[in-house]
Amino acid sequence: MTKYARDEFDRVPETAARQGVHRTVSAPRSRRLGPILSAGAAALAIGLVAFLLLPKLGFGPSGGSAMRADQASDNAAASTTPPTAAATPSPSASADPTGSLAPAGSTPPPSATPSSTPSSAPSAPPAAVVDKTQPVTVYNGTTTAGLAGRVGSTVTSAGWGLGPVGNWAGAPQRASVVFYDGPAQKANAQALGSLLGISTLVDSADFKMPLVVVLGPGFM
Repeated sequence: MTKYARDEFDRVPETAARQGVHRTVSAPRSRRLGPILSAGAAALAIGLVAFLLLPKLGFGPSGGSAMRADQASDNAAASTTPPTAAATPSPSASADPTGSLAPAGSTPPPSATPSSTPSSAPSAPPAAVVDKTQPVTVYNGTTTAGLAGRVGSTVTSAGWGLGPVGNWAGAPQRASVVFYDGPAQKANAQALGSLLGISTLVDSADFKMPLVVVLGPGFM
């Protein structure tokens, strides 16, 4: 209890709401939530309608991206298609400076190709015929007795005709020699030298005989 006397402000009706000098009667809270709920319901309805109808009309994000994709594909197809006028070569572009319309990579006609006829190799002269009917004279210019007779037998065994056989009475010989009388006997002298292993051939008409073999030192 307070020490102050009771006044008119201390008499509060039992049924009335409690209030002070600086207080006002508070309105019920249910009246304040009504407008807020109404505005929220209206915004929800508008958003739902926009979500369902705008994509069908082509104003939504998916519709816009699809349209942009179609336009980009059309532009790409138009840029990759070459113009027919630029792709088709002109006949005049392949013409050469002389005015002909032959392609640049074509081969020249056969008449323009230089022809190279291989020259025939000179034929070898015919081999000289060896005449073994020519008589062969054999002289022994060594100190070996009977050497001219043995060589004479070798000559006749090879099919040659045999002339005089004896000892050499001329100047001493350093090596064995085959003398032949003239160019006509050269082939015969070569064949005879091959048979006897004598490489020295001398053209001489001093013997008055077609073929003369003089056996020198070292003849085997």
